[in-house]
Amino acid sequence: MDFIVKPLIEQDKGWVLEVVRRWGDDFIITRGRKVYPAQLAGFLAESPDGEKIGLATYEVIGDQCEMVTLDAFKKFSGVGTVLTEKVEEAAIAAGCKRLWLITTNDNLDGIRFYQRRGFTIAAVHVNALEHSRKLKPVIPLIGQHGIPLRDEIEFEMWL
Repeated sequence: MDFIVKPLIEQDKGWVLEVVRRWGDDFIITRGRKVYPAQLAGFLAESPDGEKIGLATYEVIGDQCEMVTLDAFKKFSGVGTVLTEKVEEAAIAAGCKRLWLITTNDNLDGIRFYQRRGFTIAAVHVNALEHSRKLKPVIPLIGQHGIPLRDEIEFEMWL
């Protein structure tokens, strides 16, 4: 698939908000804190006809970079891989030593994806979503593939 990746600009923030709201609100929960992806730096992937086909947002804190969101709307097209590489490049440019992310225990496609791209499992935060639901009650009890949604899996890549 042919596409371009470009940094998010102010005019993209409304679209980012639309994407994030598909998960029930304008914020996500990561490690017990609310994060607003529409306020973060990131990248979007766009097809030659201008269709937005991917999104990645990230946050740099100190010498670490968290990839907060990653969405490839055209699976198995290389969009997720290129967006991840762009976030890695941005993290390195910002002087980060570690790139990390959180996914949930039901995200089997994501777990496979991250490991195949050099991330390792750094931690499993057992029952973390119990606390997350206090901050964001719309988080379902059952996730993808009928798997009970309970744990956060932390992946990392040392830069």
